[in-house]
Amino acid sequence: MTRSIMRAADWALGPETGEGAPEAIFSAVCVSCGEASDASDNSRVPVEVWALKHTGRNPGHRQFKATAETFWRVTPAPGNPYREIDAQGAQAPA
Repeated sequence: MTRSIMRAADWALGPETGEGAPEAIFSAVCVSCGEASDASDNSRVPVEVWALKHTGRNPGHRQFKATAETFWRVTPAPGNPYREIDAQGAQAPA
């Protein structure tokens, strides 16, 4: 097996679109007491409802740290030798 060094190659960064990958995972934490919502895949609505209900139960708790986690994937761009390897279904070297 011959090893080579790639001095430069173009890569593309984009959202992870593989099977089962969520667009985003949303959650929130109350800044006043630290209570946290459940995480929600692909919809922030359940987290927003949780925050509103939390404030309803605790009128002084009005600030939340909201988090949206997204997932990215790097793929070989046209002209990158790994693009051909990926098209053949082979594993790229680690």
